[in-house]
Amino acid sequence: MKIHEFQAKAILGVYGVPVPKGEVVTTPVEAGRAVERLGGTAVLKAQIHAGGRGKAGGVVPVSSPQEAEAAAKRLIGSRLVTHQTGPEGRVVKRILVEEQVTVGRELYAGIVLDRRAAGPVIMASGTGGVEIEEIAANYPERIVRVAVDPATQLQPFHIRRLALAFALQQPVKNLAAKLFPAMYRLFQEKDCSLVEINPLVVTAEGRLLALDAKLNIDDNALFRHSDLAELRDLDEELPLEVEASRFGLNYIKLDGTVGCMVNGAGLAMATMDLVKLVGGEPANFLDVGGGASAEQIQHAFRILISDQSVNVVLINIFGGILRCDRLAEGVIHAVRSLQVTLPIVVRMEGTNVDQGKRMLVESGLKFITADGMQEAAEKAVKAARQQKAES
Repeated sequence: MKIHEFQAKAILGVYGVPVPKGEVVTTPVEAGRAVERLGGTAVLKAQIHAGGRGKAGGVVPVSSPQEAEAAAKRLIGSRLVTHQTGPEGRVVKRILVEEQVTVGRELYAGIVLDRRAAGPVIMASGTGGVEIEEIAANYPERIVRVAVDPATQLQPFHIRRLALAFALQQPVKNLAAKLFPAMYRLFQEKDCSLVEINPLVVTAEGRLLALDAKLNIDDNALFRHSDLAELRDLDEELPLEVEASRFGLNYIKLDGTVGCMVNGAGLAMATMDLVKLVGGEPANFLDVGGGASAEQIQHAFRILISDQSVNVVLINIFGGILRCDRLAEGVIHAVRSLQVTLPIVVRMEGTNVDQGKRMLVESGLKFITADGMQEAAEKAVKAARQQKAES
């Protein structure tokens, strides 16, 4: 789960990470009053779940309450398009009004869950800001990475190595050394998958501030954090993904035309790879899980065909806990009740597979069946192309 910058900074502040003074507003009048309270100058920052806001005009310095009102009037309700939002952009509904600071240096600090390292990796760089992605790609040696063993935890030598990456003078160096234990404690206690401060700045006055921040929380751990679950902003998520989460389905929207319904993340990835291998593009990642009911199958099917870019539905199920007859029951009911006209390719194996296949045949519906995964992918891609040609 992603949260907004202002929410991330509030949490960082609780853990002792220094953040700029600021207020969140939703109207131009509130923006003007907030700037007045901050001394007459401020920076207005559009709050959306995407990076690149500065280059897209979503970060605006102002030098008076009147200027703040005018800028907020332009931003609130506008659609901000960045390299992370896609061409559709995101509607700005909130603005963070924050104190202006004079930046001396921009640094980078982050913690991410690295599956190859089988644990958290802390990163630090003496160069931060909008060019950090370019630095990571072209000058990876400028980013110090420290893998932390969950058994031994963060150690003093880790902290020294990370702080040295900043190449700071005393006493700012001491402030930086205190930063990493605070970030790591937050990462652990809040079950984060990402804690990122970019840029972490040293001001002209020698202050160390988190000028921007991102926090991602593991969805599977939200049952332990009811306070964090309340921070979820459904307006920042795709409607179909929100709908899928209501029924315990794992759905991610992609850009292709082949809608994929599978059970199990590994099978989902393999199915998408096969679709691409035979020349197609998956329209989504949809994992119904191992124990899906017939009702969940129906909801999954409805979500799949709600995507206007889907030209064919590919169902690839290995029946274990989710029996093939239960799958067939859910799919048949969904096709009839939703009056689906799209081609549907079905490949199933496992528990009660013969019964499931017989149910599909006896339904009288025009399912396209396949015995193997590659055959199913090939038939799905062919059907998608035919559907596109006919439309």
